[in-house]
Amino acid sequence: MQYIEFGTPAYRRIFLSMLLGSTVTFAILYSPQPLIHTFSKQFNISPSTSSLTISFATVALAVSMLFITVFSNAWGRKKIMGISLLLTSLVGILASFSPNFETLIFLRIVQGIAMGGFPAIAMTYLSEEVSPRHIGRIMGIYIGGSAFGGFLGRVIVSTLTDFFSWHIALLVLGLFSLIGSLLFWMYLPESQNFKKAKLSFGNWATGISGGLKNKSLFCIYGIGFLLMGVYVSLFNYIGFPLSKSPYHLSQTAIGFLFIFQLTGSWSSYLFGNLTERYSRSRLVSVAIVMALIGSLMTLSSNIFLLIIGLVLFASGFFAAHSIASGWIGIISPPRSKAYASSLYLLFYYIGSSLIGWFGGVFLSHFGWGGVIFMICGLLIFTSSLVIVISQSLRLSRMEAVQTS
Repeated sequence: MQYIEFGTPAYRRIFLSMLLGSTVTFAILYSPQPLIHTFSKQFNISPSTSSLTISFATVALAVSMLFITVFSNAWGRKKIMGISLLLTSLVGILASFSPNFETLIFLRIVQGIAMGGFPAIAMTYLSEEVSPRHIGRIMGIYIGGSAFGGFLGRVIVSTLTDFFSWHIALLVLGLFSLIGSLLFWMYLPESQNFKKAKLSFGNWATGISGGLKNKSLFCIYGIGFLLMGVYVSLFNYIGFPLSKSPYHLSQTAIGFLFIFQLTGSWSSYLFGNLTERYSRSRLVSVAIVMALIGSLMTLSSNIFLLIIGLVLFASGFFAAHSIASGWIGIISPPRSKAYASSLYLLFYYIGSSLIGWFGGVFLSHFGWGGVIFMICGLLIFTSSLVIVISQSLRLSRMEAVQTS
């Protein structure tokens, strides 16, 4: 196969396109996050119910990704990703006109289904087209775009909600995303190494089954599940303590605190490069420790220490996610990459939905300290999965050497 190498014009086009695609997807997916407190007040609902604007969208996204791989193998990678981004943006515009919470929830579910096409296919497209020597680097860009998109969506929505309303905020974000989606379609190179396959649910079932039987892959799915769950839990509910004593921050100020998530763009790119020199298990372990320390620092009443904690937490999460998602393409067999990537993202977004919702239960019963206790416990368990993967891969290498 003829791969795209670092520094070429095609590589730069992929760089820009993946940045646009992940920005659009994650800006829209997490745009209601700073509004959870607002929805809770406006519609007189609990924090956990308000967070369903995130949870339902991510569940719909996770389920849709499982089936989209069937169509991408038959219709092509670029076409599926482009249509997904355009539909996501258009539904986002419709959501801005929601007259009540029930309508908003319905449109968020539709939006989750629509946006599944980009994250389900992006990692597969990259592993097929970009040289394996640079896959960690470009995967870092893709993950970094998700950090930037998450920040941009939250800031746009928070600021415009303070000055106008959440309706206007979601409308502006939808229009911005539509422009980004059109640019993505224009710039992304066509697949060169994609091999068209017949539309077959039998092949799909075989691929999914194979992805679930691999012990190392299953542990990586678990890492994605737990990492995304703790990440969403922290940022779903951080607005509640920040709006009260001793902080008393406004909606705009809380939204701008998400700027520190941009450190995730830097850490995902940095750790992606480091995979060329250090083991992935060691790098993931370092990233988990960063997230653990950062989460504990958000218990501080000093706003500056809390901000440093957010930086550490976001940096650790995006670094670990970048390495884990790149691990999928290395461990899975060539014909199973699309299925393994979809399964990873299925677990990833189900973790976002389930653990993200459960964080609201901890907040209601135990306060912010309860949320952090839950997060720390799950991060410690995540580190145990890294150890299992490391041992499993070491045994596999030893068996391969003995066989040869």
